[in-house]
Amino acid sequence: MHTEVPVRRPLQKMRPLGPSHRWRVLGVGFAANAVFSAAISGLPAAAVLVRQGYQLSTAQLGVVLSAIGLGIALSELPWGLVTDRLGDRRVLLSGLALTCLVLAVLAWLVSPGPGTVPGYPALVAGMALLGLAGGSLNGSSGRAVMGWFTEADRGLAMSIRQTALPVGGAVGALMLPAVVERHGFAPAYVLLALMCLAVIALAWAWLHEAPAAAQALTQPAPASARVPLLRDGMVWRFVLGIGVLCVPQIAILSFVAVFLHDVAAMDLAWTSAAMVAYQCGAAAMRVWSGHWTDRRRNRRAFLRGCAVLSVLSLVALAAVTWAAGGPGWAHAPVALWGIAVAAGVIASCWHGVAFTELAVLAGPERVGTALGLGNTFAFGAYFLTPLLVAAVLRQGSWVVAWCGVAAVTLSALLWLPHPKVPPGRAF
Repeated sequence: MHTEVPVRRPLQKMRPLGPSHRWRVLGVGFAANAVFSAAISGLPAAAVLVRQGYQLSTAQLGVVLSAIGLGIALSELPWGLVTDRLGDRRVLLSGLALTCLVLAVLAWLVSPGPGTVPGYPALVAGMALLGLAGGSLNGSSGRAVMGWFTEADRGLAMSIRQTALPVGGAVGALMLPAVVERHGFAPAYVLLALMCLAVIALAWAWLHEAPAAAQALTQPAPASARVPLLRDGMVWRFVLGIGVLCVPQIAILSFVAVFLHDVAAMDLAWTSAAMVAYQCGAAAMRVWSGHWTDRRRNRRAFLRGCAVLSVLSLVALAAVTWAAGGPGWAHAPVALWGIAVAAGVIASCWHGVAFTELAVLAGPERVGTALGLGNTFAFGAYFLTPLLVAAVLRQGSWVVAWCGVAAVTLSALLWLPHPKVPPGRAF
């Protein structure tokens, strides 16, 4: 009896991913950052409800909102180092899973209900843990995008990815206040956790190491990347400029709802509309700025121009706030709403350009670490700004607060590189 011997077939290799796959990778990075932004931007949009539901003072509200920034600032650099070592896929999936877990715990244990108000320390700790988990998403998604796109379109790609922050913020500003007002905080946290699970599925299917990543590691590093990143003075000055430039954005993001409610007597619909308009405008301007600076190769000049325009818009907001205190100005609330939205857009449109320039300055071997360091300073501002603004408000007024933010923003010009200085040289 003849028995046929089975023939072993060689294992088929995974089909190489084509150039179009980079847009799926960008979509994953966009979705991951958008979901996280919906959480950290949606809560400030519901700041009045947070203050009421958790029975907080304005100063305590500032601490709660800043705790998210503290968690992100503490975790960004470690997450960046891990990303450069383990790869963007592992870190992004792990970070999304941890973020989902923290949101589930907030829904279960740290949500006010009928007759129960969670403790203030528990809420601060929960917000800090949310920041610690979400701090993984920016560096890992940024490294993936920088690996899949080339110098000709990295600015546009990174700006689209950074657009996820205002887009997610707009979704959060629309969604969270409405959900919290009608159903409470627990359903809002659960909804955010389910959104994280959806992005985990996308990342599992689409996020892979860039084909050029292995080749990049064998190529000679640029001159600016031969110095260890944490000893590179140019990188440190650049990330300090990023942190300072974040101050006006965080001040407006954290307090514009409370500001319009307390000064202009606007209700939840108007304050939410301001947040949505600000975030949508910022999203559109981020895409435009990435494309525009890719074509003109003027990222540094653009960043310095944004600093100047942010200062001017904040001074205008302070002036109109002061004038609104006088009698007889019937249109003051409309003017305050419009200037606050415009100031927020100006203060938020530069992120993709700045982080593209930082990644190019760092070199391919140090992208994750550089982006993590940049976000450490960015979210360090997220932590400090609400605390400082709340402290000024206890002793002064909104006019003093906006003028103080403008003064800090002006100092960014001391740190951001001058356009005429070639890359790789001192400022």
